[in-house]
This record gives sequence, C-alpha cells and structure tokens, in this order.
Amino acid sequence: MAQREILKAVKKALERPVKRNFTESIDLAINLRNIDMSNTQNRIDEEIILPNGLGKPVKIAVFASGELAVNAEKAGADLIILPEQIDVLGENKKRAKTLANDHDFFIAEASLMPSIGKNLGTVLGPRGNMPSPIPPGADISKPIERLRKTVKIRSKDKITFHTIVGCETMAPEEIAANIEAIIKRLETKVEKHKIHSIYVKTTMGPSIRVL
Repeated sequence: MAQREILKAVKKALERPVKRNFTESIDLAINLRNIDMSNTQNRIDEEIILPNGLGKPVKIAVFASGELAVNAEKAGADLIILPEQIDVLGENKKRAKTLANDHDFFIAEASLMPSIGKNLGTVLGPRGNMPSPIPPGADISKPIERLRKTVKIRSKDKITFHTIVGCETMAPEEIAANIEAIIKRLETKVEKHKIHSIYVKTTMGPSIRVL
C-alpha cells in the first residue's frame, strides 16, 4: 500500500487532546483471516529490522565468556551472563522468567547453546527469546547494533497479534516507514487477501485503521 496512506493514519493516531506524562509507544495490531493457526507452519514468527528503530532502548542480554563477554560489554550489551550463571538461573525459574521478561533479545556464544537449551529452554523458548548463536571470535558489535533496530512479530496461535513500531517522539514519517517495512515482510509470509486489517495506535489512544 502507498506510504502516504500509512502516514495519514499515523498522523491521525498521533492527534490526541490529552498529553500523557510519559512517552507513549506506537503499536500496530495485525488481524489475519482464513488461516488455520493451529498449524504451526502458518504462524508468523519474524524478526524485522526497522529502518528507523523504535525510538527507545532495546535491551539485549548476552551469554558469553572470555573475550566475547568483554567485547559484548564494550558493544553496549545490557547484561552479560557468564557460563557458570546458566545453571544457577536454571534452578531459579522465577529469576529466569524475570530475566526473560526484562530483555528484548538474547545472543549466546555458540558453544553455550546446549546448556542454555537444557537449563533455560522452557523459559526462553515459549517467549520467543531463545538466543541467536554467535561464534567465539565473531564481531559481536554488529548483531547488537542490528538488534537495536529490530522488532519481533509473533502470532503464536492467534489471528490477531501486536507489535511496537516506534514511539510518539519520532517523526510520523519515520513511524510510517517502519510500518511499511513490517507490512512488506508480512506480505511475503501471508497472501494479501488473508490480511484482514491493520490498525495503528498510541499506548493510550484510539485505534486508527491503516489497512
């Protein structure tokens, strides 16, 4: 669809008489139809790099040791989890769930993936937070930089699902470009006629139809 139509909807969503005392997120609601979501192959589970990011911090945790851990910290990772901490987290499910809920993305040294799967798979897996593996000698700054501008869209078994596409401090044009990127990716996964509708809204504002 034309970006001007998306932009028009975004501008309308940003028009509101009441100014909140916090920065509102911009949310996108996607409604599909005529799709059997009980079939896992039909579900949407995508990570999309937004051209303009989210306009707010994205929290990233890294499972790593040695030089990779040092480099991850230098690259701005929000949390470094050492190998010996994985077993401890596995034994404390409450703490593990808090960790999973407090971070948007996880990266892991490839050799640690079996231990993470064994100890934390039941916590991270259902949330779509299983780490992206990375070789020990890789430049970890690149995936961290990429994830700072990445958003997840996950339908699970629902035909209606949501994602964040920015925040109210961003220019409407930036938000519209982010929405366009998501729609384009969605259209590679779902036939256009099966996308029933898409709405955009601020955290506390009314829903405005985009599609």
